[in-house]
Amino acid sequence: MIRQAKGKTPRRPPPKKPSNTQKDPVGVYCRVRPLGADDEECCIEVISNTTIQLHAPDGLKANRNGEFKETQYSFKKVFGIKTTQRELFEDVAKPLVEDLIHCKNGLLFTYGVTGSGKTHTMTGSPGQGGLLPRSLDMIFNSIGPYQAKRYVFKPDDKNGMEVQNQVDALLDRQKRDSQTTVPKTPTTRRIDPEFADMISPEEACKADGVDEDSSYSVFVSYIEIYNNYIYDLLEETPFDPIKPKWNGAGTPLRNNTEFIPPQSKILREDQNHNMYVAGCTEVEVKSTEEAFEVFWRGQKKRRIANTQLNRESSRSHSVFIIKLAQAPLDADGDNVLQDKNQVNVSQLCLVDLAGSERTSRTRAEGSRLREAGNINQSLMTLRTCIEVLRENQMCGTNKMVPYRDSKVTHLFKNYFDGEGKVRMVVCVNPKADDYEETLLVMRFAEMTQEVEVARPVDRPICGFAAGRRQRNQAFKEELTRRLEERGGPVDGESPTVLNQLLQSFPPLPPCEISGPNDDVTLPRLIEALEKRHKIRQMMIDEYNKTGNMLKSVLQEQDSNILSKENFIQEQRGKLGEKDKMIQNQKNEIDRLEKKSKMLEYKIDILQKTTNIYEEDKRSLQQELESREQRLQREVSEKRRMEARMQGIVTDAKLKWEKECERRVNAKQLEMQNKLWVKDEKLKQLKAIVTEGKAENRQPQRPSREKDKVPAKRSASPSPVPTGPPVRPLHRRSHSAGGERWVDHKPTTNVDLDTVLQPNIPNAIKVNAPNEKALSKCDKYLLTHQEVASDGEIQTKLIKGEVFKTRGGGQSVQFTDIETLKQENPVVASRKRRSSENGPDGEPVESDWTDVETRCSVAVEMRAGSNLGPGYQHHGYPKRRKP
Repeated sequence: MIRQAKGKTPRRPPPKKPSNTQKDPVGVYCRVRPLGADDEECCIEVISNTTIQLHAPDGLKANRNGEFKETQYSFKKVFGIKTTQRELFEDVAKPLVEDLIHCKNGLLFTYGVTGSGKTHTMTGSPGQGGLLPRSLDMIFNSIGPYQAKRYVFKPDDKNGMEVQNQVDALLDRQKRDSQTTVPKTPTTRRIDPEFADMISPEEACKADGVDEDSSYSVFVSYIEIYNNYIYDLLEETPFDPIKPKWNGAGTPLRNNTEFIPPQSKILREDQNHNMYVAGCTEVEVKSTEEAFEVFWRGQKKRRIANTQLNRESSRSHSVFIIKLAQAPLDADGDNVLQDKNQVNVSQLCLVDLAGSERTSRTRAEGSRLREAGNINQSLMTLRTCIEVLRENQMCGTNKMVPYRDSKVTHLFKNYFDGEGKVRMVVCVNPKADDYEETLLVMRFAEMTQEVEVARPVDRPICGFAAGRRQRNQAFKEELTRRLEERGGPVDGESPTVLNQLLQSFPPLPPCEISGPNDDVTLPRLIEALEKRHKIRQMMIDEYNKTGNMLKSVLQEQDSNILSKENFIQEQRGKLGEKDKMIQNQKNEIDRLEKKSKMLEYKIDILQKTTNIYEEDKRSLQQELESREQRLQREVSEKRRMEARMQGIVTDAKLKWEKECERRVNAKQLEMQNKLWVKDEKLKQLKAIVTEGKAENRQPQRPSREKDKVPAKRSASPSPVPTGPPVRPLHRRSHSAGGERWVDHKPTTNVDLDTVLQPNIPNAIKVNAPNEKALSKCDKYLLTHQEVASDGEIQTKLIKGEVFKTRGGGQSVQFTDIETLKQENPVVASRKRRSSENGPDGEPVESDWTDVETRCSVAVEMRAGSNLGPGYQHHGYPKRRKP
């Protein structure tokens, strides 16, 4: 049997999303907060409702030599210092809440420097509720009558929702009511004064187009991202009275019940490839007060954590997630449809990013410095993702967006991929101290609004007929009215169908039988039951008739409603086209106004630039005239200098011509002297050769044995020979002893016809050495000729001994060298030693200039020398004649 290898589980392909080529740019808004004091220097000016202008403060201009210039930045809308929270909500967050109710996601985050008003914009204060409480209030004002009972929708811990039946939901509600730790939400509960009166009743708003045939539930969660770790601020940690609690510094807390650090959470991907926080607490809320109370509970936990762990609240990102689960009602319009595929979950994320500022400005050290570095790194990752998205869209590239480098970008990557609208509120502080940080924020905002996000598509809805809830309500009201017409309430209770039926039937006679012969009771009972059966049949017929009549009425109403809805849709389509046309015209007008203002601003700049250029032109003209005058003076001076230099060059040329002529004559004279010396040498050589031929006999050479003078050794010791021992030096007369010699004279040697000639008796003369000749002799002599440094031919007699080798051959070991040299005493006296000069640099006479002195030193060759076979220089002075 062949066993197959177990492979990895293949990745589930993502669900096919409906293609949508329409894209909307990221909506970037700007809000300017008021200055803290009236005497502070301001660096921001609101030019229009879409443009602001930044100018460098005076101190920074002085430090940077005034190189800063005024810059303008455009946004979708600019909110000045007098903008109310309601106006900001109407333009920024209200469209996102309407999309949330219509099954579309949204992301809204505030960005800016620490102290620029991000938290005030998001949360607000009593009487001035921010974007978060107003969004919650609008949601519950819109879906209040259509909310499902608690626990009908239940999270499945995989970023989805399940629909429970009525029995399970009732059991969960009873379990919740039995727990005393979970507070109920009665209408008369006491509201926390910290978030009381956030929104006044007259500022309440409501969304249009809410689907009445659906049931809704709201779930909220609150997380914090600190040092790239995710913490659940709504998680209820169980209390352990035995195990001590520790803070982030590793020391036990003052009180175990005060604070328990939350555990970090991880990000996961659901079946639709959307990112979510695994294990995050999702609380179902039924009112604005309850939702904001849950938010405030997380805020208090966050403050406690910051206090216990000694950290700043502005150093972390806070994310408040609002999930809206909605499902259609069943065909009767009474209960939620028990189908998980029909449940639509949309979410709105409200993000308060950490303050963007340089670490050098915070003056933080140690852990605070690392904390600021991590926060800046997460914001830098957000900027990098925006830059890559912008580059991919504008340049057509396909670079990978580094969402995973930070938890913030990884959590919200689906929004930038087309899962919902993205809007950003840039909060700025106009004080001069924040100029450089505000400049960086403006550049990031300008780049962000160039990124386009795919427009979310409408999700499919259930195929049931519309108006089911209204028809069900109308049916109940009509049935109740008809039952009231038949009879009033019994014993003070409201009439029901069972009571009406019991009252319409005739009373039953007594059923007691007196005896076996009683023939009255049973017939009377049978008669009463037959009457009741007739009445019941009549009621059934009347009920069916009424139901058919009501059904026909409802169908007629349905047809009327459908026709009206079609008409309304048609009118809405026309109205939408008109609104789009009006909006396009408004955008065109705004664009033209902006262009006009920009052109006016450019005209002013060009006018100023023209004036500057005119002044520069005048100054340059004056400078040009002065330079021309200076140039004329320099040209005249140059001409005079050229004339003078021409005279100097002429004089120098004549001088060098004379010097060259003198040197050429001297060189010619020197060469003539050298030629004369050569000629004299040749003549002397010719005379010597001629005299040698004329002589008939050779004079007897005197013996050197009696004239031998002890040799003077040099001061430096001679190198010790490393080869076999050689014989001591002997006179030339001893070289012609009784031993056999091999006289090797190459054919290239020249016959010099000198008086002294090597004469070796009993020698074998050869032109090239051979083994036969060497085997018969004991000595070896090589006659070698070479040209000396003075141009004369010198003869070297290289002597050696012949030894037999172990292999049966012969080897020669050279022992000494005798040199025969011929010189002309007349010519040699003219030589000079080039290395000795006089005090004026001219060569002077020295000991080496005459032949007698130069020949007073003999040269011998000894065995072991590096200069040749048996060569060694001892410098023996020759014997002089008396």
